[in-house]
Amino acid sequence: MAKPPIQLTAKGLEKMKEELRFLKEEKRQQLSDYMGSAIADGDLRESAAYDEARLLQSQNEARIADLEEIINRAIVVEGDEKGAGAGLGATLVLEDPNGHKEMYYLVGTHEADIFENRISDESPLGQQMMGKRAGDKVLVPARAKAVEYTVIEVKFD
Repeated sequence: MAKPPIQLTAKGLEKMKEELRFLKEEKRQQLSDYMGSAIADGDLRESAAYDEARLLQSQNEARIADLEEIINRAIVVEGDEKGAGAGLGATLVLEDPNGHKEMYYLVGTHEADIFENRISDESPLGQQMMGKRAGDKVLVPARAKAVEYTVIEVKFD
């Protein structure tokens, strides 16, 4: 059975391709050099540096495999500016009741990063944002209660 495709924005796909290139071309070499110096130090049975190098190499290879899988299954989803509302790749400006504005980016699950306001389309907040247009309301869950935000702008880069 074929695995389902993974929806990504064009920027997200390029970012993953760049990370894959870095891990394959630069990080592998750095880890190889590190492992070589650990081997040169002598007794491998009690070498913490060698054990660490093997662990880092294993983690790097696992991330490479993950990225290759994502990239191979990726389909780029382009936004539609002509009135369809927010979708994957949209930038939304939300305003809270106090007039404070916050910008969010609606992205695929593998691109989500809460620290950069990159919200997954599959998250509860992302699902509420899908299809919204300027003037619509979005209920954002908070600690004590949900806060109603107003969508000020929806755009696609």
